[in-house]
Amino acid sequence: MATCRGIDVSAYQATQDWAAHKKDGVVFAFAKASEGQTTHDSRFSTHIKGIKAAGLVPGAYHFAWPSQDVAKEAANYIAAVKPYAGKGFTHWLDLERYSDGRNYAGRTAAQIKAYATAWIAAVSKAFPGQRVGVYTSGSDLSSGHVPSGVPLWYPAYSWGSGTSVSYATAEAHAKPKPSGWTPILWQFADAPTDRSICYMTEAQLRTWAGGDTPVTPDAPPPEDDMPKYVNLGVSKPYQLKPGADWDAIEFNAEWDDQTGDHATGGSVFVKGKAVYNGTIWLRFSDLAVGQVVQVRQSEVDANGKYVHDHPASEVIGTGGDTFAAVPLGGSVAAGRSMRIRMISQQAKTPVTVAGVTLMAFVWK
Repeated sequence: MATCRGIDVSAYQATQDWAAHKKDGVVFAFAKASEGQTTHDSRFSTHIKGIKAAGLVPGAYHFAWPSQDVAKEAANYIAAVKPYAGKGFTHWLDLERYSDGRNYAGRTAAQIKAYATAWIAAVSKAFPGQRVGVYTSGSDLSSGHVPSGVPLWYPAYSWGSGTSVSYATAEAHAKPKPSGWTPILWQFADAPTDRSICYMTEAQLRTWAGGDTPVTPDAPPPEDDMPKYVNLGVSKPYQLKPGADWDAIEFNAEWDDQTGDHATGGSVFVKGKAVYNGTIWLRFSDLAVGQVVQVRQSEVDANGKYVHDHPASEVIGTGGDTFAAVPLGGSVAAGRSMRIRMISQQAKTPVTVAGVTLMAFVWK
């Protein structure tokens, strides 16, 4: 099984000799950037500068407080990493409960999942084309705290916490699959430093981190046949009218369209013949508690007629801003194209679509 090796650090670790780590075979390194609404890690700047200078695959993480305001937490992280983030930089939400539960206090599983979804959406919007994933435990996964379709960095110490375990031992071990998830990275030891392995070669990881090939929790990175990257959005809010039919999202913001399939302001994000996967992040500003918006992929023929609808996903209002990450995936036949459509069947008043970001990878 192809792997590469990495570590992660925070203020608890002193300044590192990153060149020595690289010489010892370390390929990637992540540093804690922030926590909660206002805290910045005191050694983040030193750590991340050293990681980048050594030529390692860089990344940063934010320790989550779902009991606090997610917009402020995302803004705190974004401010901390903005001077260092760029193509090839990875971002991680550290979603784990303190032993006394203070950072999860008063939150249901659904609310924690909504928090994670919103944080991922905000960071993805701030850093288009850069990878955003979740570091979380088996208990959080089994509790349903993590939205589907996001890269997983999974901590589990099969040999016990505080035990020094070699990379070779972890690489020879069976790949973990907690609650049906397949992690991209496995943090297998916390001594003498936090150590992880990535289930890609160094070349694959660098390509993936650069935004040039997809990895989903249940699909390994392709060895060849490089996909095209599509990153679209909506530049300003619009409304879903009550009682209206299914409405196609018109993507009037285009950050990247390597396929050339998207027309300016158009609703098509991929044309056949093609295979694709990705995620669309949505934010609704006035979706009432319990109110449902349905989202689905719809295939269109050369004449613009809808010929096939994928099963619909449901977004359930949480009050205030409601966030959702809807996985995308499938194939499109030659001469056909794919759109995303939404409908709000229960609403008596218009529902505001406050934000849309689509990221997909397409094989032609």
